[in-house]
Amino acid sequence: MPYSYDAVVVGAGINGLAAAIRLAQNGISTLVLERSPVVGGCARTEYRTLPGFLHDICSAVHPLAAASPFFQSLDLEKHGLEFIQPEVPLAQPITSRLATALYRSVKETAAGFGLDGIRYRKLFEPFVQHWKSLTSEYLRPILHIPRDPYNWTRFALTALSPASLLAKIQLSGDPARALLAGLAAHSSLPLEAPGSGGFALVLGVLGHAVGWPIPRGGAQAISNALANVFRTLGGKIETGVTITCLEDLPKTRVALLDVTPRQFLEIAGERLPNRYRRQLRRFRYGPAVFKIDYALGEPIPWSSAICRKAGTIHLGGTYEEIATAEREVVEGRDSERPFLLLAQPTLFDSSRAPAGRHVAWAYCHVPVGSTVDMTDRIEAQIERFAPGFRDCVLSRYVMRPRDLEEHNPNLVDGSINGGANDLAQLIARPVFSFKPYRTPLKGVYLCSSSTPPGGGVHGMCGYHAATAALQELRKPASLTNP
Repeated sequence: MPYSYDAVVVGAGINGLAAAIRLAQNGISTLVLERSPVVGGCARTEYRTLPGFLHDICSAVHPLAAASPFFQSLDLEKHGLEFIQPEVPLAQPITSRLATALYRSVKETAAGFGLDGIRYRKLFEPFVQHWKSLTSEYLRPILHIPRDPYNWTRFALTALSPASLLAKIQLSGDPARALLAGLAAHSSLPLEAPGSGGFALVLGVLGHAVGWPIPRGGAQAISNALANVFRTLGGKIETGVTITCLEDLPKTRVALLDVTPRQFLEIAGERLPNRYRRQLRRFRYGPAVFKIDYALGEPIPWSSAICRKAGTIHLGGTYEEIATAEREVVEGRDSERPFLLLAQPTLFDSSRAPAGRHVAWAYCHVPVGSTVDMTDRIEAQIERFAPGFRDCVLSRYVMRPRDLEEHNPNLVDGSINGGANDLAQLIARPVFSFKPYRTPLKGVYLCSSSTPPGGGVHGMCGYHAATAALQELRKPASLTNP
């Protein structure tokens, strides 16, 4: 039976594009189908507030993209991607008079922690020294035979700890504890949850090893560079194409879907075995996000000078305040003082706003199903550390959880990580399997962030899924029966 392509990828998000590139590199004729008019998924940049102000719709700061083994192999700079390294990767005000920061240098960072400095260096330096081998380990399925067993075991045993335990055992002062809490809060887990410390370690190590860079022109630059690589390999991308069922696909040997379990259940329907359908229905997505993009008349007037040099700001106060805010979200309450992640790219990339103007990007976690307007609470937190912020606002664009899902169906209920990040689901993602990318349907694979290693702009979910598909494609030609 004839087929149109060896492989069809559904979804031109970062993982879909990575999967397509991996296939095309191996001589596989590949078509990518994308429902939106533009590639990128969660790595998109658009005008959303006023003319001339470019905003990142979802992701904005990209340590994982800079560290991704697959991206590093692609020479994306030749395809238009330029990473900008802010003077300070991350700053975090704790009170109106006290702030801390993560610098590229572990030693310089530790110098701001007083007696905690020695402990901080002892915690992070060994992992920073081996960041490349460790990155190749944690950007794979958890269930694997490590290539660097000594360092991976040492890292994994520490990463399994709750952030609360690391803070209690390793650190005692407010600056170091607050920095650890802010890093761990990226997990969308309560800081008492096992594995939350692992997110702090990964993001801290990458901050020291590769920085927390921003792409010149916005996150769209990453997506465009990947699309350019794919096209130079002979691949084809069609946008504005919505796939509602497997029968919509062209005849192909394999299909890779950059979708979450919820969309896959709709697309595959009754063709999936009952047991697998039940497993996918049990998949959990975790807390949601409430996000605001700002057009600003001037830079944010931070009380702390260090915040005026940083690309990313964590806002939440002390360790205890951040822990309380994240715990409230998981318990189903909208925090009165939410923990915020804020990016201020135009301090370092003037191309994204008119001369003298600026953009900022901020979000907080909210419970699944939240309909609360968090605008006032978010801006109160910013004002707490930057009095006069509201006077700088020219325009704002608010994205509630339902708006995020409308923009990208993979952001189910406004959750941005492709699924909850608790330990059980990091292992069973989306189901417990040594071959998590394969589905029970012959020739059909999942390649989204709902598969290992999970959320983040690194492309490794797509890379690993395509590697699994290549094993099937090397067998005698057979036709997928969508």
